[in-house]
Order: sequence, then structure tokens, then C-alpha cells
Amino acid sequence: MDNPHKKPYVPSIEVSANNPCPFLRGLVGEGFVDGGTVPLTTLSQTIANASGEKGLKKVSARIQVRGVALIANGFGHILRSIWSGAQLDALRGGPLDKLGAGSRILGVDGKVNEDEIARLASFGRSYTDPNGGGSEPGLNAAEIDIFMRDNLKRAGHAARWYYPLLMKFEWPILLKIMGKVDGKGDRYLSIADVRTLFNARQFPDRINRRIVSQPLLSACALRFRWALGLAALLLAVGVAALVAVAEFPNQVRAMLPQKGILAQLIPPPLPKLPETTAAYWLEQNWSLKDRHWFHHASQGTATFPVPYNWFMALEQPRLRLVSRPGMLSDSAYLERFGFIPSPKSIQTDATTLRHFGYANVYDTTQPPDWSTRWTAAENVDGLPVGFARMTGVVDPATGRREADKIGLTCAACHTGQIHYKGIDVRFDGGPAMTDLKKLELTTGLSIAYTLYVPFRFQRFADRVLGSDASKADRDALKQQLGAIGKFLIDWQTRYDDTVHGKKQADTEEGFGRLDALNRIGNQVFSQDFALSGVKGFEKNLHAQDAPVSYPAIWTVPWFKFAQYDASIEQPLIRNAGEGLGVTALLNLSDAYPEDRLLRSSVHIRTLGWIEDLLRGSDPFKMADPSFSGLLAPKWPSQILDDAWKLKPDRVERGRAIYAEMCSGCHLPPVNTPAFWSSGHWEPSGDSKVLNAVTIPTEEIKTDPQQSLVLGNRTVDVPGFLKVNTADLKTWWQCDIPTASSPTEMSYALGLMTVVDLVARKWMDDEKTPDAERAQLWNLARKNCLNPAPGPRYRARPLNGIWATAPYLHNGSVPSLYWLLKPQNERPTKFCMGRRDYDPVTVGFAITAGERCKTGETEFSAGITGNSVLGHSFERKDGEPKQPGVIGRMFKDDSERYDLIEYLKTL
Repeated sequence: MDNPHKKPYVPSIEVSANNPCPFLRGLVGEGFVDGGTVPLTTLSQTIANASGEKGLKKVSARIQVRGVALIANGFGHILRSIWSGAQLDALRGGPLDKLGAGSRILGVDGKVNEDEIARLASFGRSYTDPNGGGSEPGLNAAEIDIFMRDNLKRAGHAARWYYPLLMKFEWPILLKIMGKVDGKGDRYLSIADVRTLFNARQFPDRINRRIVSQPLLSACALRFRWALGLAALLLAVGVAALVAVAEFPNQVRAMLPQKGILAQLIPPPLPKLPETTAAYWLEQNWSLKDRHWFHHASQGTATFPVPYNWFMALEQPRLRLVSRPGMLSDSAYLERFGFIPSPKSIQTDATTLRHFGYANVYDTTQPPDWSTRWTAAENVDGLPVGFARMTGVVDPATGRREADKIGLTCAACHTGQIHYKGIDVRFDGGPAMTDLKKLELTTGLSIAYTLYVPFRFQRFADRVLGSDASKADRDALKQQLGAIGKFLIDWQTRYDDTVHGKKQADTEEGFGRLDALNRIGNQVFSQDFALSGVKGFEKNLHAQDAPVSYPAIWTVPWFKFAQYDASIEQPLIRNAGEGLGVTALLNLSDAYPEDRLLRSSVHIRTLGWIEDLLRGSDPFKMADPSFSGLLAPKWPSQILDDAWKLKPDRVERGRAIYAEMCSGCHLPPVNTPAFWSSGHWEPSGDSKVLNAVTIPTEEIKTDPQQSLVLGNRTVDVPGFLKVNTADLKTWWQCDIPTASSPTEMSYALGLMTVVDLVARKWMDDEKTPDAERAQLWNLARKNCLNPAPGPRYRARPLNGIWATAPYLHNGSVPSLYWLLKPQNERPTKFCMGRRDYDPVTVGFAITAGERCKTGETEFSAGITGNSVLGHSFERKDGEPKQPGVIGRMFKDDSERYDLIEYLKTL
């Protein structure tokens, strides 16, 4: 190869006819590059020098030339081109040779066709030569484009689809490099320069000067420049990625594989928080003090993996380029997970109370207080409903005092609200519209960001320890936080591996649903062992594949069975099991004295108080029986617009339809004598409980998954725990056997026995008097398996049904309207989150093919636990009863809306 620093050859040398590219022929002819194989770096540098570009534009030119040169000899030559270079004397017939679809100025024999140059000139016009002042023929960009299009047209079927793309790198590039600018500022390609380039293989002097004045870089200099460029590119990509994640985290996360590690490093998207113009808590027979107490009374749970003051010091897992992220505990942030804001105290002014929705309660006659007799519940930091601070914490294994913990209480899952045109209507005991999985992920990421994002731990330590804390204290704090973060990551890995090994998969719970039964089992029979230092019980883990809508709990204390699957009769076992599932501290280790086994932080007495508050007075001690305690919320027509006003004529027609089609399973309305005289009321001690209708899953045909959890799942326990399920029969005089292996048992028997032992241990430690024990246990309610055969679901009375959307136990039907439609017509997909309530269909109005807004979760049928079938009204006259069909088909929508109107009144 000749030295490109020499002046160009005069005259130029001959060039192979197999090099059909006029620009490359000029480079070879004048000696700037060799006529055979030319390294890509040499070729790209030379052409970039000829372009006259500077800086990034020159870099771009080199990259473009490399790309074209890489394929110039064909795709089979790419590796050779990378290693040795482009072979300029073998371009004929390659991708750059358009085989007659080009200008045809240069023949296959290398001779120039003057007629074709004249044809080229015919597409242009005269321009003023900026060098001599005279006029000369030439073509501007638009004229060159017309010329190229005519070439393709002339070629006819010989033109291939990619030729227009190749042409962009020919005549337009010649115009860019060799073009002149006339007095009007119009850039044109001189026909004279084209003729010289084709005939003499020479460039204009100005092009030669560009090439000669810019020496080619050495291989070493090139490598350094590439390394520098690569570093700059990586830095730019890193900055761009940082900006994208900081400013558009939801969009970035959506583009990544959702199960990949990168997506897991970005917090899950949350719905935007629309402006609330007004809020109202509906009256439900609770005083203001009782309501606030229920919202924040600790059950003894430590749901969050860090102490209370650490949680308050954590920041939201969001990157900020300038400002600092908000706090994880900010109420407005937690509201985006579906939680309801709550005041720090109810001992405040009326304006503040009204802001939080207590206006209607404040302005009306208050029921008497119950909770003033019990341990006070505080909310000094203004956390949302359902967040509780556990004080006086003692490690159940070591007996050491520990920092206050933060956990969720009943109200986190059983306090509801609906949104309508900027108004929030709130009620206790209803299903929450929260997404606890997103909160779990976000909390874990907040810990990770605190550990690894620059400056964040420093701020965290300042909040926890104070700005004057020593380095040793800060290092110890970071070590503790790091250990928590490592445990969370390791545990998630073990969970994923175990579930995958069992060929199971989680079903997304989303807003308004939770697989409580499987979560409790995973916590008590697996994670609590790991937290206690007992290894090997990851095998008890099970996928969260049976999500259900949070059940309404008003009047539930008077039901024999509270759960959908009618599984647990004993109220304290039900409530203490829930407390353990929400991560109460529990010692399951034999590394400590035996009397500490099964010791927990569950506060049994508080659970009793909560049950009392929900239950109220005995209705059978009244002249006219009726529920007290927490009552179902009434249809809020008095505080919302005309769409909520009840239609009396429809109500009356619906009343008759309810009696015909609903009361057989759901019983008469709770405010009627027929309800209180029902044969489903059974004696229970000196009172009664309602043994509601239960229907086998084979008959009702709604999704069976939740009904199978307790019966089908098995768990292992270590022998040292002495979990003897046969004790249940002894303690409670159960009618059916409860014996099983001491180390392997059904989940139902294992859970009932372990929770029973935990409750007894608490009472023993507290030296609870026998009279109080009897009251806490409600001894008439047995801790025994439901003797009914096979899996089944309970049909509860429908008081407050309007406030419990979405419907069916698994939250698979968005409104009452769709519940009353034949099962195969129900929507199979809909979005959940912070969406408006529809008072017409009673639930959530959906549209076919709707796309979820940012942060919403999608319910999708066809996944384990997500069936929309069963409980269908579709039987036609004369047809026999079929599984899943519980009633006749409605005559029309008008009849459906009659029943819906009546259901609003219950």
C-alpha cells in the first residue's frame, strides 16, 4: 500500500474493472489506498478524512463506512473482511454492484460511457461555480434523488428491494464529499468533477488536500482512540440509563424481561394518585375512637423485616438526579399501594378529621366506646390504616429486649374504600384494594438501594443514629442492614428454586387479592424455621397460587366458619393464625431452653379485643335480635350524586327476585325475622352461631384452588416440636379423628395444632386466669376440622354485598352485573387498582380489550386460581340441574338490574 501522505499520483494508475465504485476507484487511482485488500480501519479513516467532517460527525462517518465495507464483498466474506479488510478488486457482483440498476456510467469492462454521463447531466441544471464564477452543469440532492429513482425504474424487475438503501451510500455521499455550494447556498455535484472522477480516477484538488492534510493514525493510536471512545460510549450509555431509570422507571421496567434481574432492580410501577376532593367514612356502629384503635392496634406482628425506626428512615427505591427521593413511610406513597390515609390522632381539630374522611362520623351521634378499656393504639407518625407499631418487643428465643417493630394489622386487609369522581368512600371490615406483593418488593429494594446507592446509607444512618454517630456504629448498622438484605435475597432464591422444583408457579395476586392460606403456611412452616436457625424446611414451601379477594368481616364473629372454604371454626385459632402469617416473632428452635419453644410475639389478648369489637353484643339477648358490633356499610346514596339514588320500584321487584333466586343459599336479609329464625342458627354455649350454607365445589364449580389448600397440602415439622395433632381431639372433643404422623401431617391439622400450642403458650407465659382463658378461647367453638365431606365454599349473608367487589371468592368477576350473567359471557381480563366504582353495575365497569394503566394489575382467567366460572344463572326452562349452574337465566338485563337495585339495600 502506498503512503497516503504523498501527493496523489499524477497521472493516476489503472484500477481493476472489478471495482465498480467511482469513489473507491479514485482512492485507488491516486494511490491513497491499495487496489487489493484494504484494512477496514484504513479505508474508513481515509474516506472520513475525505468527507471533511469533524468530531462526532467524523466518527459517525467512519462507523458508516465500516458498516458498508464489511458487507462489500458479500455476507460470506464478513469474517475475512473483519480480519484482513475489504477486497476492492473483487466488488463486481457483490452487494454494492447493482447489476445494471445503477447509473451504468462504468461498464463491466471498466470503460466509461459518455452517453450515460450526458444522461446524468440531463437531470440537473446550471449552477454558478463558486471557484471561477462561471456556470457549469450539476445536480443538487433533489435532482440526484430523481436520477436514482429513474435508474430503478429503468432496471424494472432486475431492481432488488434493498437497492434504494444502497443508493443512499453512493451519489448522495458523492454530493456530500465532492459537492460545491453556489452563490444561493445550494449544494450541487459538478458534472465536470464526475467526469474527471470516472475518466481520470482523480478527485478535485480540495478533496486531495483534505486527505493529505490528515495523516492516518497508527494501530496503537487507533486502539487508544477506540478504547477512549468505548469508555466514552459506556459512560454515555450509563448516564443515559441512569437518566432513563430515574425519570422513566416504569417504562424502562416494562421493556425488560420481567423475571430478569434488571427488572427486579427497578421498583414495581404504582398507579398515580388522583386528587381526592372529599372523603367519607361510613357509619357502621363504631365510635371514632374504636375505628382509629382498630386501624392501628398491634397484634404483635413484625411484617416488615426492619425495626420501626429503620422503616421510618428508609427512602423510596427511586433514583433521583437532583433531589432526594421521598420516604418509604410517606402516607401519600403508601396510598399508591392501596392503603388508606389515617390521622396521627383523633384528638385533633374538626378540619383535620374531615380531611381524613371523618366528617360524617364527627357530625352525628357517636356509639359508645369499647376500645377505651384496652391498651391504647398510637399512630404518631401518621401511617396509613393497617400499620401498627409493636412496642415492648422481646425476642421469644433469647428473651432480649429489642427495638420496636412495625407490622400490619387486620385493618390492612379488611378496610375498604371505593373511589367515585374524586370522592373516596371508606368503610371498615370490607375488602382492601391493596397490593402487598408490590409493597414487599418495594421494601426489599429500599433496603438494597440504601446499601448500594451512593450517599443513601449515610442519610439512613443519620436518621437512625444521629449525624454525630461514630464510624464504628455506622459500620455496625450497615452490617445489620446488609444481613437483612442478604437473608431476603437468599430466601427469595430458595423460594423460587423450591417452587420451580415442585413444578408450581405463583398466580399474581394483584390489587385486592391475597393467597392468605398459602402465605401463612409458608411463613409458619418454612420461613419461621429459617428465622429460628432450623434448616431444611424450605421443602414445606408452596407457590402462592390460590389468591382470593379479602373477605368482608362485618358480622363474621357470629358465623360458625369465617373463611370462604369453611375450614376453621375456632375464632382464636383463626385470628392467631392470621397473626403468625403476618410475621409475628416465633421461636421454633431447640437451641434454647425447651420452655421457650413456640413462644411468640402474637398478642392473644389484643386479638380477643378485636374479636369483641367486631362481634358486639349477643343478638339473642335482645328482644328483637339484630347484629351490633361492626355493621355492614349502607349504600351511600346520601353523600354521592343522583347515579346513587335508589329506585323504589326496582327495589321492590328485586326483593321478589332475591327471595326466589338468592335466599335459599344466602338466607333471608339479616334485618328480617326470617333470618333470625333460620334453621342455620346452631346452639353455641349460651348463644348461637350461624352455620351458613356450604356448597361442594363440584356443585358450585367456582375456582376450587383455595378450597384445596388446607386439605391437599402437607407439611413436615421436626420431632422436637412435639406437634401431636391427636391432641386436638383430646382438647376439643372433636367428632372426627385428628391423629397423624408426629413429623408429617396435613397442612390443616398442622396449622390448627401449632396455632393452638402457640396460643396456650402465650396464656401460660402471661399466667392468664382460667376465666379469661375461657373468654379468649370461646370454648363453645371447637378447634376441629369441618366434618362436612369434600372441599366446599360457604355462602354468607349478603349484607353489604355492594361494598365487596370484585366478586366470587377469588375476585374474578368485576361487578354484580357480570356475576348475574351466564358464566361464559363474563370478562376474562380486567384491570384492578385505583379505578372508579360504577354504581350502575355495582362494582367496576370494564370495557372489552381494556389496557391497564400504569401500575394497575391485570386479572387474567386461564391461570391457576383464576377461573371465572361457576355460580351461574343460565338454566333454561325444562333443563336439568347442572354443576356450576345455580339458577334460571334472567329474562333480560332489566330483571338483572332489578335484583342489583335490591342488593344495594342489604
